[in-house]
Amino acid sequence: MDLYRISNNKLTQMERQNFALEREIQDIVESNVTELFNLQFVSSEFQIGKFRLDTLCYDEEQKAFVIIEYKKGNSYSVIDQGYSYLSILLNNKADFILEYNETQSENLKKTDIEWENSRIIFVSQSFNTYQKNSVNFKDIPFELWQIKRFDTGLISLDQLYADSQESIKSIASVDKQSVISEVSKEIKLFSEEDHTVKCSSDILEIWRKLRSKISEQFEISYVAQKYYLGVKKNSNLVCAVRFRKNKLELNIKRGNQSLDGIRSKGFFTFDDAKKIAKEASWTYSSGVQGFSYGVSLANADEIDYIIYLLKQKYETL
Repeated sequence: MDLYRISNNKLTQMERQNFALEREIQDIVESNVTELFNLQFVSSEFQIGKFRLDTLCYDEEQKAFVIIEYKKGNSYSVIDQGYSYLSILLNNKADFILEYNETQSENLKKTDIEWENSRIIFVSQSFNTYQKNSVNFKDIPFELWQIKRFDTGLISLDQLYADSQESIKSIASVDKQSVISEVSKEIKLFSEEDHTVKCSSDILEIWRKLRSKISEQFEISYVAQKYYLGVKKNSNLVCAVRFRKNKLELNIKRGNQSLDGIRSKGFFTFDDAKKIAKEASWTYSSGVQGFSYGVSLANADEIDYIIYLLKQKYETL
């Protein structure tokens, strides 16, 4: 992605400033991993056996570990490294839990974690055609992000998306003993269709109309998780959509409140004249309280009002 500066209606292209070292990229991401990826930083240069993982993070939303690897060049195999690291993670679960418990204020148990949601994020200034094609599958547990720095101090970070409908399992099945095959048995990537298949044709049509309205109104992406379809603004969740046979259930997180009453950034209260949102709260193991709104949708006439409610959350992010 190129960036331009505008002055008197004249565009001037901003000059790129390449990163001289991988460590420069790593320092930027680790210092801003919550803002960039909505992840919890665990540790840097985590040593496990003979391998050293650049950055270890935890995804509180997906309840899974995420490994971030940084590359300055592009002379390496994304597939080989990615599946090797996932294999290390899945075969050394106790070590990852121990690392988390020793570096964080909360403790995890093995049963707390959705291991099938584990993934690898590669961050590089560029990826070559071979690397992009090697991960062009609908269900591969890797993300490729290109980072660029410009002479004004601006940073851009763009994800490269797969556009193939072929499954990585078609390759894994060729060699039953391959690391791809072994990892694919435990890692599961979900699709929107995994959720929409649960609802009636009427609710599916309502979802399509709602989805179209959301896409028209907001800069948004859709990420399928195990229990819901996430509607996201960048890396932040706007709402979680759960598909039932005769309705859609939307969960909209309001924010957290610490033990001393301090509320998280973006904590908000709905302007809900129709009073259709149901408030809910829960307590994390640390004692911090979480708050959310629940909204049901079973009538297409309510779509515009739902958009009005979602806009309130969107504007806090």
